[in-house]
Amino acid sequence: MKNRIIFHIDVNSAYLSWEAAYRLQHGESVDLRTIPSVVGGDEKKRHGIVLAKSIPAKEYGIVTGESLYSARQKCPNLTIVPPNYERYLKASNSMIDLLNEYSPLIQRFSIDEVFMDCSHLEDNFLQVAYEIKERIREELGFTVNIGISTNKLLAKMASDFKKPDKVHTLFPGEIEEKMWPLPVGKLFMIGVKTQRKLNDRGIYTIGQLAKLDREYICSWLKKPGLLIWEYANGIENSRVRNTPYPVKSIGNSTTTAYDVDNKKEAYMFLLAIAEMVAMRARNLDLIGKVVSVSLRDQSFFSYSHQKKLNIATNSTKIIYETSKKLFDEMWNGKPIRRFNISLSELSSNEFCQLSLLEDYDEREEKLNKAIDQIRYKYGYNSIIRSCFLHSGIKPIIGGVMEDEYPMMSSII
Repeated sequence: MKNRIIFHIDVNSAYLSWEAAYRLQHGESVDLRTIPSVVGGDEKKRHGIVLAKSIPAKEYGIVTGESLYSARQKCPNLTIVPPNYERYLKASNSMIDLLNEYSPLIQRFSIDEVFMDCSHLEDNFLQVAYEIKERIREELGFTVNIGISTNKLLAKMASDFKKPDKVHTLFPGEIEEKMWPLPVGKLFMIGVKTQRKLNDRGIYTIGQLAKLDREYICSWLKKPGLLIWEYANGIENSRVRNTPYPVKSIGNSTTTAYDVDNKKEAYMFLLAIAEMVAMRARNLDLIGKVVSVSLRDQSFFSYSHQKKLNIATNSTKIIYETSKKLFDEMWNGKPIRRFNISLSELSSNEFCQLSLLEDYDEREEKLNKAIDQIRYKYGYNSIIRSCFLHSGIKPIIGGVMEDEYPMMSSII
């Protein structure tokens, strides 16, 4: 492990950078990154939210997740553009194609983050990192930060140092100088609640956490406490995976651009997500027996329900109808800001045990396959359901959101 060299490549302000690069490549003269601008929902439709912001917008105090109305109050001349996730996935894939020239060991951490094992570069790694950074800027039109270390945790921490368009190292011998003085909340895997617990006991920096007695932190916060103590000390030894994790569930979600306060629109969001969940299941030749729906309201309170089916499925219709029933059972009437549908207890579609008590619709299966083929060839919007026309709601949601790639967990 000592001789490993791991890169963490992180796109700077990804959605906004990709949007800016696309627009410049297609004739626009103004770079969104140089003016107060955000990527967000439809400003004309109720309460859109900020998904990404430029550095000039940040200087006005605009933060990710706030309403577009609030952002406009802070900056009246703010430029607001809608998101285009298919465009962003293409930009991400272009970056991966470039990185493949340097290493076969690449792990997609999310749509805008990548781990890459560059141990083979030996003493040439720093020069290569700058070369990659410059090529991405010159050839693809956006900038990245690259963090370098001997493991994924430290490489990721390094890439979060000063931005944008920078290369940083964080080797074990640099931890005390570069990482320990940082606020404890900057450490990966420490959320707001854990930070509050640590602060309540006088632990404000990563260094203070690292110097705690190992047995003390373990007895206090149990296994999660031991994990963050190890991270604070730079301990993390997982490999860079260039093969996907085994698929245990297929899920997609969306944070809406406004508060959804009625069943009609809620059903449409569920249908749009069910379309993508079912398409992904069919593409993987998988079927699932458990459909789960989770909601998050405007106060960030989350709740969920699930149902086990008699027959495993990847049918858009069945997943949607089941999701509607689950929604009706649990919705408390409060405006919703986030929807999620997942399909679990997966098995191969090669063999399927049918039930004598339920009908098998072969025509629907053939129709789904035909629609999938057209969408994969000509784009997701080549065939859509008529209910989405002029609705302002995307007919298929979630395919290139965070669900598309395995995210970091307690095991990076």
